[in-house]
Amino acid sequence: MTSSFYSVGEIIPSEQVIKDITYLASDDLKGRASFSPEIDKAANYIAARFTEIGLKPLNNKSFFQTFTVNKIQPQLHTITLNGQEVSLENTALATTIEQLNWQSKSAQVHLVGKDDDMRKTLSELNLQGGQHLVVIDSTHAKTFKAYQGYFNRGLTKLSLDHQGALVLVLSDESEIKNYSVNASAKITQQTLTNVVGVLPGIQNQEEIVLYSAHYDHLGVTEDGKQIYNGADDDASGTTAVLNLAQYFAQKGDNKRTLMFSAFTAEEIGGFGSKYFSQQLNPDNVVAMINIEMIGKPSKFGAGTLWMTGMDRSNLGALLNKNLVELNTKIYQDPYPEQGLFYRSDNATLARLGVAAHSFSSTQLDKDQHYHKVTDDINSLDLSSMHKVIETLATATQPLVDGTATPTRIDKAEVRAKGKIY
Repeated sequence: MTSSFYSVGEIIPSEQVIKDITYLASDDLKGRASFSPEIDKAANYIAARFTEIGLKPLNNKSFFQTFTVNKIQPQLHTITLNGQEVSLENTALATTIEQLNWQSKSAQVHLVGKDDDMRKTLSELNLQGGQHLVVIDSTHAKTFKAYQGYFNRGLTKLSLDHQGALVLVLSDESEIKNYSVNASAKITQQTLTNVVGVLPGIQNQEEIVLYSAHYDHLGVTEDGKQIYNGADDDASGTTAVLNLAQYFAQKGDNKRTLMFSAFTAEEIGGFGSKYFSQQLNPDNVVAMINIEMIGKPSKFGAGTLWMTGMDRSNLGALLNKNLVELNTKIYQDPYPEQGLFYRSDNATLARLGVAAHSFSSTQLDKDQHYHKVTDDINSLDLSSMHKVIETLATATQPLVDGTATPTRIDKAEVRAKGKIY
């Protein structure tokens, strides 16, 4: 190991790393569920750390970036097909429209036969938006039930700009001559908060390097007796963001502006990163280092990590150039079948062309604690986690000092988000 590695370790003291994650994953925060009083406690802690570090608030106002989302609870009242009323047990609704009063020709009608791909059909309609009645052959009953359960829980949408609805009916009718749908949706607004701190660049202030993680988790079990502490997911990443902020603030030589964001609501749809992305020009974001679950050793060994979407920009290659002297590297995502590039907050910025990737060490194929109440601090390897944070500090230095600029992500190559659900 070179001496520069140890200097990183001196500025990122393990005592502070342990203090941060111990608090964020504590029982006192009751799993940091979105909309809970406890997630506000976590936000206050992060803001206090940003103040202590000496970061500036975004727009010089507040570290809190507060916004509202729309909670949509659907209610189907009556549906008829070919003059016959359909049992509501065989129906499902996803909508961003408050009132639906369809008569024949109000919506597009689609038949999903026994040999058709139901998931693909619904995915395509979701991307398209608009109003659709989908009649699904009963051979798809199991898949239909899964969608019904999901839709019945209601939707959360950042905006209602896209007005659309999907009405699903499980039926063996092969021809729809007429139909009617009467349905409604109760729409309420709820507040969420990102925590964002800025370290202004001393030279290229308009160029931004973004370090991020989500600080929300799943809360408590339905009976309220057990806590989803979310130590790895993602108190570990949030801890990394705090300590990287402290490291670069103490160095004080960042030519580019560094932004540190703790996103809310990743677990319920990534609303924090979606709102954040609308508050700045994504063309100014040089790279996004999104840190997600670094609390346990990766399959490549303790202290190592991997990144999603390595083939989508040259960010990984640039970072690895700076790690040669440490005889380590950032590995390619070993779980491509999991679609992880789309499963964290980086995807929102990637859709806007930013070299936005997630960095992790989790062994998802073997992790017994993922989204379980056992994801607590006792399940972590804090030494490995500390080393990952140090590695990220060293790897991203060329981004910070302006000597490396990754290629942009091709927006056309990134899967779009659905408009209805």
